[in-house]
Amino acid sequence: MKAYEMLLFVAPTLDDETRLAAMKRVETTIAANNGQVDNVENWGRRKLAYEIAGLTEGDYTLIDFHMDPASVAELDRVLRITDAIVRHKIVRRDDRE
Repeated sequence: MKAYEMLLFVAPTLDDETRLAAMKRVETTIAANNGQVDNVENWGRRKLAYEIAGLTEGDYTLIDFHMDPASVAELDRVLRITDAIVRHKIVRRDDRE
């Protein structure tokens, strides 16, 4: 398994229940594809560099995990279809393997 880092943000206007459901879906998808979540950091509300979908702020979360490279495409697909997640970025971390 390879080490990955994912940064995502949701709209700050979402209630905690919706945000937690989106995070749970991400963690469930990682676990279902034989991955392992190493660390989850909630960065909180941050100002965006430019307006995205009418938002000027986002509620950021950083997730470190290990997963097979073939399964990352499925995780990316789930992130794209999850309405609560506005943007995401997955990066492979060679220094953490």
